[in-house]
Amino acid sequence: MQPVVVGIIGCGSISNAYFTGAARSQFLCIKACADLRPEAAQAKALQHGVAAMTVDALLGDPDIEIVINLTVPQAHVPVSLQILDAGKHVYLEKPLATDLAAARDLLARARKLGLRVGCAPDTFFGASHQACRAAIDAGRIGRPIGGAVAVLSRGMESWHPNPEFFFKPGGGPIHDVGPYYVTQLVNLLGPVKRVAASATIGLSQRIISSEPRRGQVIDVAVPTTVNGVLTFEGGANVALSASWDVWAHQRAPIEIYGTEGSLLGVNPNFFGGEPRLSVRDGGFVPLDTRAHPFGVDNFTSRSGGRAADYRAAGVVDMALALRMLRPHRASGELALHVLEVLDAFERSSREGRHIEMETTAEQPAAVPLGTGEEVFLVA
Repeated sequence: MQPVVVGIIGCGSISNAYFTGAARSQFLCIKACADLRPEAAQAKALQHGVAAMTVDALLGDPDIEIVINLTVPQAHVPVSLQILDAGKHVYLEKPLATDLAAARDLLARARKLGLRVGCAPDTFFGASHQACRAAIDAGRIGRPIGGAVAVLSRGMESWHPNPEFFFKPGGGPIHDVGPYYVTQLVNLLGPVKRVAASATIGLSQRIISSEPRRGQVIDVAVPTTVNGVLTFEGGANVALSASWDVWAHQRAPIEIYGTEGSLLGVNPNFFGGEPRLSVRDGGFVPLDTRAHPFGVDNFTSRSGGRAADYRAAGVVDMALALRMLRPHRASGELALHVLEVLDAFERSSREGRHIEMETTAEQPAAVPLGTGEEVFLVA
C-alpha cells in the first residue's frame, strides 16, 4: 500500500511529535509544512527533511491528501475550513474548536464535501488504555457504576515558550488537558449524558517563568480550577477535578468503580503506563498490556523519565480508514461530543444547573491486538 501523503499547517512545539510519529510510519509520508511565520516552517522543514511551503501552496498541492492542523485553538476552525475547501481531509490537534457552534459547522461542511475530520487525542489507542477497555468489556469489574478523574498541576507558564494561549478562550485545564481524560472516559464507558460542575479562576494573572518571555504577565480569561460530575448514558457517574492551581496531590489519574471490582487507569496524556485492577476485596494487580500495540516506551519527557508517545497513530488510523472505507477512531464526531462535554463544565457553573448533552458519539472501536500500526489494517 502506497503511503498517504500528508501536509502540516502550524509549526509550533507540538509539531515535532507529529513529524516524529509520521516518520515512524510506513503508511504516512509528510511532504511539506507551512506556517504564518515562514521562518518557523523553514526551521521545521530543515529539521525533519520536508519541504517548506506557504499555506496556499500546501493546500494547492495535488499530492497531499490529509492536512494536519496544528495551529492555535482559536485558528482551528478557520484553517480547517480552508483545508476542506481545498478538497483535503483534515486532522486537528485538540480541541476541535473553541466554539461549539463553529465545530458543528465544521463537521457539517465536511459532510457536505464528502471529506473526513479527525481530531486528537489519539492517546486512548495506547496499550495501557486499551487494556483497561478490554478489562471493562470483558466484565472483569462488573457493571461500571462510578469513577474519579484528577487532572491537577501548576499550569504551563513555567516551561512552555509561549504559554499565553493556554489561559485564553479555548484553553484552561478543561479544554487543554481535559480532552485526554474525557476522550478516554468515552473510550471506556461510552458517551456522556449530562454534566454538573463548579468552575473558578484561582489566580487572575500568571507570570511567565520560561524563556523567551520570562517575567511577562498573562491576564487569565478562563477557569483554572474546575470540579464536576459526568453522568454517562450507560448509567455510571464520574467525578472530575481539573486544575492548574495545585502544587501537589496523591490522586490517581483515572479510577473506574464497578459492581465486581475497581480499575486504576494511567495518565491519558501518554500511551503507556501500568494500569491495575482489583476484583471485589482483593488487592490491586497490574493489567498485562503486552498484547496491545503502542505501549513500549520510546520518548524521554521533560523530567527525564521514559514514556510511550505514539502521536500520529490517529492520523495513520484515519489514513488507512480512508483506503479501507471504514470509520476512523479519533473522529470529528467523537471530538465534537468531547468538546460539548468540556464546554458544559463552565456552562453548568455559570448557569447553576445540570447540562444535558445534545450530541452523542459512538464508543470508538477497540484497537485490535498486535505489535504496531499494522493493526489498523484489520477491518
